[in-house]
Amino acid sequence: MKIDIHTHIMPRDIPRWVEKFGYGKFVHLEDCGDCRARMMVGDKFFREVESNCWDPVVRMHECDTHGVHKQVLSIIPVLFYYWANGSDGLETSRFFNDFIAEVVSRHPQRFIGLGTIPLQDPDLAIQEMERCMKELGMVGVEIGSHVNQWNLNDPALMPFYEAAERLGACIFVHPWEMMGSDEMARYWLPWLVGMPAETSRAICSMIFGGVFEKFPNLRVAFAHGGGSFPATIARIEHGFNVRPDLCAIDNDKSPRSYLGKFWIDSLVHDERILDYLIDLVGADRIALGSDYPFPLGEESPGKLIEHMPYSDHTKEWLLYKSALEWMNIK
Repeated sequence: MKIDIHTHIMPRDIPRWVEKFGYGKFVHLEDCGDCRARMMVGDKFFREVESNCWDPVVRMHECDTHGVHKQVLSIIPVLFYYWANGSDGLETSRFFNDFIAEVVSRHPQRFIGLGTIPLQDPDLAIQEMERCMKELGMVGVEIGSHVNQWNLNDPALMPFYEAAERLGACIFVHPWEMMGSDEMARYWLPWLVGMPAETSRAICSMIFGGVFEKFPNLRVAFAHGGGSFPATIARIEHGFNVRPDLCAIDNDKSPRSYLGKFWIDSLVHDERILDYLIDLVGADRIALGSDYPFPLGEESPGKLIEHMPYSDHTKEWLLYKSALEWMNIK
Protein backbone atom coordinates (compact mmCIF):
# COMPACT_ATOMS: atom_id res chain seq x y z
CA MET A 1 0.00 0.00 0.00
CA LYS A 2 1.05 3.60 -0.61
CA ILE A 3 -0.49 6.57 1.22
CA ASP A 4 0.81 9.93 0.01
CA ILE A 5 0.43 12.55 2.75
CA HIS A 6 1.66 15.49 0.67
CA THR A 7 -0.59 16.24 -2.29
CA HIS A 8 -2.20 19.54 -3.24
CA ILE A 9 -5.58 20.26 -4.77
CA MET A 10 -7.72 23.28 -5.58
CA PRO A 11 -11.18 23.88 -7.07
CA ARG A 12 -11.45 24.63 -10.78
CA ASP A 13 -13.95 27.43 -10.20
CA ILE A 14 -12.89 29.92 -7.53
CA PRO A 15 -14.87 33.07 -6.73
CA ARG A 16 -13.33 36.39 -7.73
CA TRP A 17 -12.69 37.39 -4.13
CA VAL A 18 -10.58 40.37 -5.15
CA GLU A 19 -13.74 41.89 -6.63
CA LYS A 20 -15.91 40.92 -3.67
CA PHE A 21 -13.54 41.96 -0.87
CA GLY A 22 -11.88 44.82 -2.73
CA TYR A 23 -8.27 44.07 -1.82
CA GLY A 24 -5.58 41.45 -1.68
CA LYS A 25 -3.83 38.71 -3.66
CA PHE A 26 -6.66 36.22 -3.88
CA VAL A 27 -6.21 33.54 -6.53
CA HIS A 28 -8.50 32.70 -9.42
CA LEU A 29 -8.03 30.48 -12.47
CA GLU A 30 -8.17 31.54 -16.10
CA ASP A 31 -8.82 28.80 -18.64
CA CYS A 32 -6.13 28.39 -21.27
CA GLY A 33 -7.44 25.28 -23.05
CA ASP A 34 -6.29 21.68 -23.29
CA CYS A 35 -7.18 20.89 -19.66
CA ARG A 36 -4.91 23.65 -18.38
CA ALA A 37 -5.42 26.90 -16.48
CA ARG A 38 -3.43 29.92 -15.44
CA MET A 39 -3.29 30.66 -11.71
CA MET A 40 -3.64 34.40 -11.23
CA VAL A 41 -2.66 36.00 -7.92
CA GLY A 42 -4.72 39.15 -8.08
CA ASP A 43 -3.97 40.32 -11.61
CA LYS A 44 -0.50 38.71 -11.82
CA PHE A 45 0.34 35.35 -13.37
CA PHE A 46 1.59 32.83 -10.80
CA ARG A 47 1.85 29.45 -12.54
CA GLU A 48 0.10 27.25 -15.07
CA VAL A 49 -1.61 24.14 -13.75
CA GLU A 50 -3.14 21.07 -15.33
CA SER A 51 -6.42 19.31 -14.67
CA ASN A 52 -4.76 16.94 -12.18
CA CYS A 53 -4.72 19.94 -9.87
CA TRP A 54 -8.52 19.94 -9.56
CA ASP A 55 -9.99 16.82 -11.21
CA PRO A 56 -10.19 13.76 -8.91
CA VAL A 57 -10.74 11.40 -11.85
CA VAL A 58 -7.47 12.48 -13.44
CA ARG A 59 -5.75 12.16 -10.07
CA MET A 60 -7.04 8.64 -9.53
CA HIS A 61 -5.86 7.60 -12.99
CA GLU A 62 -2.37 8.92 -12.25
CA CYS A 63 -2.41 7.29 -8.80
CA ASP A 64 -3.27 3.97 -10.45
CA THR A 65 -0.34 4.41 -12.83
CA HIS A 66 2.06 4.84 -9.92
CA GLY A 67 0.44 2.42 -7.48
CA VAL A 68 -0.72 5.06 -4.99
CA HIS A 69 -3.74 3.80 -3.06
CA LYS A 70 -4.66 6.96 -1.14
CA GLN A 71 -3.84 10.65 -1.35
CA VAL A 72 -4.12 13.02 1.59
CA LEU A 73 -5.49 16.23 0.06
CA SER A 74 -4.52 19.74 1.13
CA ILE A 75 -4.77 23.09 -0.60
CA ILE A 76 -1.86 24.83 -2.31
CA PRO A 77 -0.12 27.07 0.28
CA VAL A 78 -0.61 30.21 -1.83
CA LEU A 79 -4.29 29.80 -0.86
CA PHE A 80 -3.70 30.14 2.90
CA TYR A 81 -4.58 33.87 2.79
CA TYR A 82 -3.30 34.58 6.30
CA TRP A 83 -2.82 38.21 5.24
CA ALA A 84 -6.59 38.64 4.75
CA ASN A 85 -9.15 39.87 7.27
CA GLY A 86 -10.14 37.03 9.57
CA SER A 87 -13.75 36.89 8.40
CA ASP A 88 -12.67 36.85 4.76
CA GLY A 89 -10.13 34.14 5.54
CA LEU A 90 -12.89 32.12 7.15
CA GLU A 91 -15.05 32.41 4.03
CA THR A 92 -12.25 31.28 1.73
CA SER A 93 -11.26 28.46 4.09
CA ARG A 94 -14.81 27.16 4.22
CA PHE A 95 -15.01 27.20 0.43
CA PHE A 96 -11.81 25.18 0.03
CA ASN A 97 -12.72 22.79 2.83
CA ASP A 98 -16.15 22.12 1.37
CA PHE A 99 -14.50 21.32 -1.96
CA ILE A 100 -12.03 18.86 -0.43
CA ALA A 101 -14.76 17.26 1.68
CA GLU A 102 -16.89 16.76 -1.44
CA VAL A 103 -14.01 15.08 -3.31
CA VAL A 104 -13.39 12.78 -0.35
CA SER A 105 -17.08 11.94 0.04
CA ARG A 106 -17.29 10.91 -3.62
CA HIS A 107 -14.13 8.79 -3.47
CA PRO A 108 -13.58 7.79 0.17
CA GLN A 109 -11.41 4.82 -0.74
CA ARG A 110 -8.91 7.05 -2.56
CA PHE A 111 -8.75 10.35 -0.70
CA ILE A 112 -8.38 11.70 2.84
CA GLY A 113 -8.90 15.38 3.63
CA LEU A 114 -6.92 18.01 5.51
CA GLY A 115 -8.58 21.36 6.11
CA THR A 116 -7.27 24.90 5.92
CA ILE A 117 -8.04 27.46 8.60
CA PRO A 118 -7.71 31.27 9.02
CA LEU A 119 -4.89 31.16 11.57
CA GLN A 120 -4.59 34.96 11.55
CA ASP A 121 -7.71 34.81 13.74
CA PRO A 122 -7.19 31.85 16.11
CA ASP A 123 -10.78 31.88 17.38
CA LEU A 124 -12.16 31.58 13.85
CA ALA A 125 -9.44 29.03 13.04
CA ILE A 126 -10.54 26.82 15.91
CA GLN A 127 -14.17 27.20 14.87
CA GLU A 128 -13.37 26.04 11.32
CA MET A 129 -11.08 23.24 12.51
CA GLU A 130 -13.92 21.91 14.65
CA ARG A 131 -16.18 21.96 11.59
CA CYS A 132 -13.52 20.13 9.57
CA MET A 133 -13.18 17.42 12.18
CA LYS A 134 -16.78 17.05 13.38
CA GLU A 135 -18.84 17.80 10.27
CA LEU A 136 -16.61 17.29 7.24
CA GLY A 137 -14.89 14.12 8.42
CA MET A 138 -11.34 15.38 7.96
CA VAL A 139 -8.36 14.05 9.91
CA GLY A 140 -6.58 17.34 10.53
CA VAL A 141 -5.39 20.62 9.06
CA GLU A 142 -2.59 22.01 6.95
CA ILE A 143 -0.91 25.18 8.21
CA GLY A 144 1.91 27.45 7.06
CA SER A 145 5.43 27.70 8.46
CA HIS A 146 4.51 31.04 10.03
CA VAL A 147 1.43 33.24 10.28
CA ASN A 148 2.33 36.72 9.07
CA GLN A 149 4.57 38.09 11.85
CA TRP A 150 3.96 35.15 14.18
CA ASN A 151 6.31 32.22 14.29
CA LEU A 152 4.66 28.94 15.25
CA ASN A 153 5.55 29.43 18.92
CA ASP A 154 3.63 32.70 19.22
CA PRO A 155 1.38 32.83 22.31
CA ALA A 156 -1.57 33.75 20.08
CA LEU A 157 -1.42 30.25 18.55
CA MET A 158 -1.46 28.29 21.82
CA PRO A 159 -5.29 28.00 21.89
CA PHE A 160 -5.12 26.52 18.38
CA TYR A 161 -2.67 23.83 19.48
CA GLU A 162 -4.78 23.10 22.55
CA ALA A 163 -7.85 22.66 20.36
CA ALA A 164 -5.98 20.49 17.84
CA GLU A 165 -4.80 18.23 20.63
CA ARG A 166 -8.31 18.05 22.10
CA LEU A 167 -9.89 17.27 18.73
CA GLY A 168 -7.23 14.74 17.77
CA ALA A 169 -6.42 16.73 14.63
CA CYS A 170 -3.11 15.99 12.96
CA ILE A 171 -1.19 19.00 11.64
CA PHE A 172 0.72 19.22 8.36
CA VAL A 173 3.16 22.15 8.25
CA HIS A 174 4.05 23.44 4.79
CA PRO A 175 6.37 26.35 3.98
CA TRP A 176 4.84 29.47 2.47
CA GLU A 177 5.65 33.19 2.01
CA MET A 178 9.35 32.34 2.16
CA MET A 179 11.64 34.70 4.02
CA GLY A 180 13.89 36.75 1.78
CA SER A 181 11.88 36.06 -1.37
CA ASP A 182 12.13 39.63 -2.61
CA GLU A 183 15.93 39.55 -2.29
CA MET A 184 16.36 36.25 -4.16
CA ALA A 185 13.63 36.25 -6.76
CA ARG A 186 15.82 34.92 -9.58
CA TYR A 187 16.70 31.27 -10.20
CA TRP A 188 13.63 29.97 -8.33
CA LEU A 189 15.59 30.50 -5.09
CA PRO A 190 12.52 31.04 -2.88
CA TRP A 191 11.53 27.45 -3.67
CA LEU A 192 15.04 25.98 -3.68
CA VAL A 193 16.52 27.83 -0.71
CA GLY A 194 13.66 29.57 1.09
CA MET A 195 11.33 26.60 1.46
CA PRO A 196 13.85 24.36 3.28
CA ALA A 197 14.76 27.27 5.56
CA GLU A 198 11.10 28.00 6.27
CA THR A 199 10.49 24.43 7.42
CA SER A 200 13.50 24.57 9.74
CA ARG A 201 12.16 27.88 11.05
CA ALA A 202 8.87 26.19 11.86
CA ILE A 203 10.45 23.17 13.59
CA CYS A 204 12.88 25.27 15.62
CA SER A 205 10.13 27.69 16.63
CA MET A 206 8.00 24.83 17.94
CA ILE A 207 10.93 23.19 19.75
CA PHE A 208 12.48 26.30 21.31
CA GLY A 209 9.07 27.77 22.00
CA GLY A 210 8.06 24.70 24.01
CA VAL A 211 5.05 23.81 21.86
CA PHE A 212 5.80 20.09 21.98
CA GLU A 213 6.27 20.33 25.76
CA LYS A 214 2.98 22.11 26.31
CA PHE A 215 1.06 19.81 23.95
CA PRO A 216 2.78 16.40 24.00
CA ASN A 217 -0.05 14.65 22.16
CA LEU A 218 0.10 16.85 19.07
CA ARG A 219 0.75 14.88 15.90
CA VAL A 220 2.70 17.19 13.61
CA ALA A 221 4.28 16.40 10.22
CA PHE A 222 6.61 18.71 8.29
CA ALA A 223 6.94 18.85 4.51
CA HIS A 224 10.00 18.23 2.31
CA GLY A 225 11.83 15.89 4.65
CA GLY A 226 11.92 18.52 7.38
CA GLY A 227 13.61 21.04 5.09
CA SER A 228 17.07 22.10 6.22
CA PHE A 229 16.47 21.12 9.85
CA PRO A 230 17.86 17.55 9.65
CA ALA A 231 21.04 18.74 7.94
CA THR A 232 21.61 21.46 10.55
CA ILE A 233 20.49 19.73 13.75
CA ALA A 234 24.11 19.50 14.96
CA ARG A 235 24.51 23.26 14.55
CA ILE A 236 21.16 23.86 16.23
CA GLU A 237 22.08 21.61 19.14
CA HIS A 238 25.52 23.23 19.45
CA GLY A 239 23.97 26.69 19.51
CA PHE A 240 21.55 25.54 22.20
CA ASN A 241 24.47 24.27 24.31
CA VAL A 242 26.83 27.23 23.94
CA ARG A 243 24.26 30.03 24.06
CA PRO A 244 21.44 28.87 26.32
CA ASP A 245 20.90 32.52 27.21
CA LEU A 246 19.63 33.01 23.66
CA CYS A 247 18.21 29.59 22.74
CA ALA A 248 16.89 28.06 25.97
CA ILE A 249 14.89 31.02 27.23
CA ASP A 250 11.50 29.31 26.79
CA ASN A 251 12.43 25.62 26.83
CA ASP A 252 15.47 24.02 28.44
CA LYS A 253 15.07 20.65 26.70
CA SER A 254 17.69 19.62 24.14
CA PRO A 255 16.56 20.02 20.51
CA ARG A 256 17.82 16.50 19.81
CA SER A 257 15.40 15.11 22.38
CA TYR A 258 12.55 15.93 19.98
CA LEU A 259 13.85 13.79 17.15
CA GLY A 260 11.27 11.07 16.60
CA LYS A 261 8.51 13.07 18.29
CA PHE A 262 7.23 14.58 15.06
CA TRP A 263 6.85 13.30 11.51
CA ILE A 264 8.46 14.38 8.26
CA ASP A 265 7.63 13.36 4.72
CA SER A 266 9.97 11.43 2.43
CA LEU A 267 10.44 14.08 -0.25
CA VAL A 268 14.24 14.39 -0.34
CA HIS A 269 15.19 13.15 -3.86
CA ASP A 270 18.36 11.42 -2.64
CA GLU A 271 19.12 7.89 -1.40
CA ARG A 272 21.79 9.03 1.06
CA ILE A 273 19.54 11.67 2.57
CA LEU A 274 16.75 9.15 3.05
CA ASP A 275 19.21 6.79 4.77
CA TYR A 276 20.28 9.64 7.02
CA LEU A 277 16.72 10.59 7.93
CA ILE A 278 15.84 7.02 8.86
CA ASP A 279 18.89 6.93 11.13
CA LEU A 280 18.00 10.35 12.56
CA VAL A 281 14.27 10.05 13.30
CA GLY A 282 13.31 6.45 12.46
CA ALA A 283 11.30 4.98 9.60
CA ASP A 284 8.18 5.15 11.77
CA ARG A 285 8.37 8.94 11.65
CA ILE A 286 8.83 9.30 7.90
CA ALA A 287 5.75 9.17 5.68
CA LEU A 288 5.56 9.04 1.90
CA GLY A 289 5.04 12.53 0.52
CA SER A 290 5.34 13.49 -3.12
CA ASP A 291 4.16 17.14 -3.46
CA TYR A 292 1.84 15.95 -6.25
CA PRO A 293 1.13 17.39 -8.79
CA PHE A 294 3.99 19.91 -8.93
CA PRO A 295 7.40 19.71 -10.63
CA LEU A 296 9.47 19.90 -7.43
CA GLY A 297 7.76 16.72 -6.26
CA GLU A 298 8.55 13.07 -6.82
CA GLU A 299 7.23 12.21 -10.28
CA SER A 300 6.50 8.61 -9.32
CA PRO A 301 5.48 8.72 -5.65
CA GLY A 302 7.35 6.19 -3.53
CA LYS A 303 9.85 5.23 -6.23
CA LEU A 304 12.84 6.25 -4.11
CA ILE A 305 11.60 4.17 -1.18
CA GLU A 306 10.77 1.16 -3.32
CA HIS A 307 14.20 1.12 -4.95
CA MET A 308 16.09 1.21 -1.65
CA PRO A 309 17.51 -2.03 -0.19
CA TYR A 310 15.33 -1.79 2.92
CA SER A 311 13.48 -4.61 4.59
CA ASP A 312 9.79 -5.04 3.85
CA HIS A 313 9.12 -3.92 7.43
CA THR A 314 10.93 -0.61 6.90
CA LYS A 315 9.28 0.00 3.53
CA GLU A 316 5.86 -0.62 5.03
CA TRP A 317 6.46 2.10 7.59
CA LEU A 318 7.68 4.54 4.96
CA LEU A 319 4.98 3.82 2.40
CA TYR A 320 1.89 3.78 4.61
CA LYS A 321 2.19 2.83 8.28
CA SER A 322 3.75 6.13 9.39
CA ALA A 323 0.98 7.98 7.58
CA LEU A 324 -1.70 5.97 9.34
CA GLU A 325 -0.11 6.58 12.73
CA TRP A 326 0.24 10.31 12.09
CA MET A 327 -3.44 10.54 11.11
CA ASN A 328 -4.45 8.15 13.91
CA ILE A 329 -6.20 5.84 11.44
CA LYS A 330 -6.31 2.19 12.32
